[in-house]
Amino acid sequence: MNGLRTKIMGARAGAGMVAFFLIFAICVACAGPAGTAPSSRPERIILNPTQNPSTSMAVTWRTTDAVKKPQAQIAVASASPDFIDDAVSAPAKTETIKIDGVNPVYYHSFVFESLKPSTLYAYRVGSPAGWSEWNHFRTASESAEPFSFVYLGDPQNEIESMCSRVFRKAQMKAPDAAFWLFVGDIVNNGENDDEWREFYDAVGWIPRSIPMILLPGNHEYKKTAGVSEGLTYLWRPQFTFPENGPAGLNELKEASYFIDYQGALFVTLNGNERLEEQAKWLKKVLADNPRKWTIVSIHQPFYSTAGNRDNPYHKMLFTDIFDKYGVDLVLQGHDHTYGRTHRVFKDKKRKDKGSVYVVTVTGPKQYKPSELYKDLMAKTGTQTQLFQVIRIDGDKLAYESYAVTGELFDSFELAKTN
Repeated sequence: MNGLRTKIMGARAGAGMVAFFLIFAICVACAGPAGTAPSSRPERIILNPTQNPSTSMAVTWRTTDAVKKPQAQIAVASASPDFIDDAVSAPAKTETIKIDGVNPVYYHSFVFESLKPSTLYAYRVGSPAGWSEWNHFRTASESAEPFSFVYLGDPQNEIESMCSRVFRKAQMKAPDAAFWLFVGDIVNNGENDDEWREFYDAVGWIPRSIPMILLPGNHEYKKTAGVSEGLTYLWRPQFTFPENGPAGLNELKEASYFIDYQGALFVTLNGNERLEEQAKWLKKVLADNPRKWTIVSIHQPFYSTAGNRDNPYHKMLFTDIFDKYGVDLVLQGHDHTYGRTHRVFKDKKRKDKGSVYVVTVTGPKQYKPSELYKDLMAKTGTQTQLFQVIRIDGDKLAYESYAVTGELFDSFELAKTN
């Protein structure tokens, strides 16, 4: 009797295991990235500034399931929950891509336009199948009002584990920052969607309310046997940046651009390719620049701060342009150290004119510092995870660099004189 029971139960168990594996295989075949079930709920929501953030704002998000009628809704924010009665909806654009060529995901984007300057808005994104929460953002002023922003170097490695604390401390130190600016190497492998998942998990809700300016580093480029094959296929679907970069160069689309913000011009350069074309474009942008402050961002430093590194070709192409058109501040990453120059003009330290060049690092990967440009440096450092808060108020720019533990690491001020 016991033997018969054992045989029956063994047969049932075998049939059950077969059924389990069949169901598992079907679920995996239908799953989204990393084996997760497809979802219509918006994820990876991120705001990006437009060229004119006083009257418009871009938002991008994704779903892992195809949804009908993806849309964005917006209303002027108020303390009353009745603000939703005035919300208006608009259809979003959708782009389908396959993660690793297999699992489809759906990126949706929309640009809110005809907004009022200096106004707090509430918005949400989604579809009838699933909505995000309501979030807030504030449009820029049309005039040169004071503002601050956060500047961050390469997160790149152990993003969720080690960089989350930096992002949280930066948000606590500068809760009213107008935007955050990342200077490349957001992830270590730009083709790896799970690393981007880490980034979004690490920054949490912040990019849903604080717009993000990002530019690509060398690690956002696909490489085969060490040879670059172009910007990752994941860059443009997940961000919506201005398309005002060098004309006719699709390689630089949404990777080289400029933004006007309350009396300051922010120019992002893609230091990975088409440098000569960008130099020509930059001359035109700066020649027609009436703003009081000019800040340029690029991944690769012009005055390298890490051992055995230098970028003489970058320096040859761009620093004379910075000198000619009076660029105030150059924000960089790449070298996994900290370095801040004195004002530099024609490769020499000056007190009366020139640009300040800064290299910083947010992530845990840190290099030994270089002494190549030590005569130009006002402050150097390493083995410190950092974030920077920069405030512009009329004729004054105040820069502060903080360690993740909250201590002031470096600071300086620039002043405009008529």
